[in-house]
Amino acid sequence: MINRIIEHVEQAHLKASAPQFDIGDTVDVHTRIIEGEKERIQVFSGTVIMRKGRGINETFTVRRIVNNEGVERIFPLHSPFISKVVVRRSGESRRAKLFYLRNRVGKAVRLTEKRKARKGEEGAEPQTQSAAQPELAASAT
Repeated sequence: MINRIIEHVEQAHLKASAPQFDIGDTVDVHTRIIEGEKERIQVFSGTVIMRKGRGINETFTVRRIVNNEGVERIFPLHSPFISKVVVRRSGESRRAKLFYLRNRVGKAVRLTEKRKARKGEEGAEPQTQSAAQPELAASAT
């Protein structure tokens, strides 16, 4: 249980529109880097393997492979240095934490992609498409 006074103080520092993404999504995190007098945007692309915390303390972890080495970076969700988070691909996951991806290599790291429901089908559940066989799933629909 969180104290209401602390929650009220933190409310002023939360982002008005927090980025909407889920575990398993492939995202581009645009981070503001300040070097002396200059400021630039650096993009970190990868798969969201974890979200944790609440309120101002909420963080998410993004993992990617660089030079055959796994790199994970933890970002505070409400940080002023995070300029935006762009979801490039939605991944389907049945877990809250995807730590099992750390043991996988190559194509085994890919998750099944979530597809949006069609406009005419309101209330329909999202269809899924296998990342390994997109042409078979496309010909079936």
